[in-house]
Amino acid sequence: MDSDELIIAAVSIIGFISLLKPILSFFQWVWTMFLRPPKNLKDYGSWAIITGSTDGIGKAFAFELASKGFNLVMVGRNPAKLEATSNEISRNFNNNQAEIKTLVIDFEKLSGEEICKVMEKAIEGLDIGILINNAGVAYPYARFFHEVDSELMNSVLKVNIDGSTWIAKSVLPVMLKKKKGAIINMGSGSSVCIPSFPLFSIYAATKAYIAMFSRSIFLEYKKEGIHVQCQAGP
Repeated sequence: MDSDELIIAAVSIIGFISLLKPILSFFQWVWTMFLRPPKNLKDYGSWAIITGSTDGIGKAFAFELASKGFNLVMVGRNPAKLEATSNEISRNFNNNQAEIKTLVIDFEKLSGEEICKVMEKAIEGLDIGILINNAGVAYPYARFFHEVDSELMNSVLKVNIDGSTWIAKSVLPVMLKKKKGAIINMGSGSSVCIPSFPLFSIYAATKAYIAMFSRSIFLEYKKEGIHVQCQAGP
């Protein structure tokens, strides 16, 4: 084989290897998304915590987990809505005999230490397996940064950043003790799909924090059997 043939063969091999990598990645994605058998979430524990559990995505999570037989700690700031949602779940899934605890926490009004103390007391002795940090606040409509009033700014920062951070901090020791658990933090496509999100600057920035926070603590705790995800919501 002369030098020209060797060069052609080497280039062909390199090209094949370069092509093989994305093909394997594609098949891995197909396996993960469509073919892999579902994980038994109850292996993590029998209780799930859901913040922002009375509306939208949080409420859907509560219904889905109740249908799987999980006991629920439902966290919200409106006692009436918590009671109504809890009763609705009990009526729909009474055969599952799931236990439901409701916990009133207003992330806007409590300090981080206060949030931690309330949560730690509420979950004492419970086999917490899953935490879903879903509570969040967004702008009611688009506005320039200088037009965001102090009340809205405080609300977005406190709920989206402080709430998720301190709830995770209060739950992690329980998961570390038993070497397993799952944390799902609700992010936003605004922090992963587009380079910027003008007119919703503070909201997008808080969701970028959640994305980085999730990736970082995943690496910190994956060897302890604790899995962390950031799901890109709206």
